[in-house]
Amino acid sequence: MDIIDIFLHLGDYLTQIIAIFGVWTYVILFLVIFAETGFVVTPFLPGDSLLFIVGAFAAIGHLNIVVVYVVLLAAAILGDTANYWLGNKLGAKVFSKENSKIFNKKYLLKTEAFYEKYGGKTIIIARFVPIVRTFAPFVAGIGKMRYSVFLTYNIIGACVWVTSLVLAGYFFGNLPIVKNNFEYAIYIIIFVSLLPMFFEVIKHKLQNKKTKEKATSYKEIKEAIKEVR
Repeated sequence: MDIIDIFLHLGDYLTQIIAIFGVWTYVILFLVIFAETGFVVTPFLPGDSLLFIVGAFAAIGHLNIVVVYVVLLAAAILGDTANYWLGNKLGAKVFSKENSKIFNKKYLLKTEAFYEKYGGKTIIIARFVPIVRTFAPFVAGIGKMRYSVFLTYNIIGACVWVTSLVLAGYFFGNLPIVKNNFEYAIYIIIFVSLLPMFFEVIKHKLQNKKTKEKATSYKEIKEAIKEVR
């Protein structure tokens, strides 16, 4: 199954899932968002686009908006929490190999740059930046950010992320202009969600071309978020 096809035709897939699984659809949605935010190996799962489409489906009665909202909010908070503790307990071991094919250090560098610029607010801002969204809580765990501080940013970020995208889908997803051009709407959501990451990468390259060649150690990652401990 082509992952790009899933992104662009989430509405079709969700229709099938609802028809086959009924109320268990809520469990599936929980697991997808939990995995997308909770595991550094699954940043490719749909996030922003899925929240928008789920909101649109709730607007036409296929899903209950209250249940959807609670389920997705819980998944987002618990996913980041799990990711934090994975980084806290396993981070040093996971990134001990410099040439790991699974855990790409480019993403760590990218996330480190966010922490250097935004501090603890990275947990909130990263909710709207694919890949960084998945790595931010993990890096917070590696850097031993105080859990009470992390949890505060985690809850605020999850509320803003889930509320804005689910309600956007709920109120605008079924407008004729959006409904008749749904694929283009998904393209726009994906494009807009990727913009902050592109801007940060370009800015990072312009400021310091040597950063890409710099080896990132466990100690350096911890130093990147000292200010928010």
